[in-house]
Amino acid sequence: MVIPARPVHNSPAYRGRMALAVCLLFDRRSDRILRGLWDRLEDLGVPTLKSHTHGRHVPHLSLAVLREWQHDEVRKAVESLPDDGPVNLHFDGLGSFRRGRAWLVPAVSADVLQRQERAVSALNETGADLHRHYQPGLWVPHCTLAPRVPLVVLPILAAAVYDVLPLETTADHAALIDSSTGQLWPLTHLP
Repeated sequence: MVIPARPVHNSPAYRGRMALAVCLLFDRRSDRILRGLWDRLEDLGVPTLKSHTHGRHVPHLSLAVLREWQHDEVRKAVESLPDDGPVNLHFDGLGSFRRGRAWLVPAVSADVLQRQERAVSALNETGADLHRHYQPGLWVPHCTLAPRVPLVVLPILAAAVYDVLPLETTADHAALIDSSTGQLWPLTHLP
């Protein structure tokens, strides 16, 4: 049997199979709390990002997700954005997208919306293909907990989440992350 060569990430044949995200990452305390919530959910039988795909996921808030890109151009564009310093995020709700993706709902300040809009603008200038859900005005800020939660499991997930909410967190660094492999490229500052 001949296995076809894997298309490169900029190939139309690879569209939808991988994505590059510009992510805000949490400080140690916040990361530990969020990973603890993943652990608790896993113990309750709810698969989280901890066990999803490659198992290298990190708690994050994505400002933008790209479907096609030139890595060096994207990195240069994001690194050229101003360093706006740490972001405080207040989580006090549970959300769910179609197909069962469950996530924490952050209260979002004008500052976070401006950061996202600046990032998208810089990325668009590189010619990258931005995922439609990350267009300013359509973007729903979220911190994913579990990628595919069946409706029957939602009460278990909700009970565990509401045991730890409200949650005050700080994002104090950022990275580009390849969602198909978990590879992470730290950014020099927080856009």
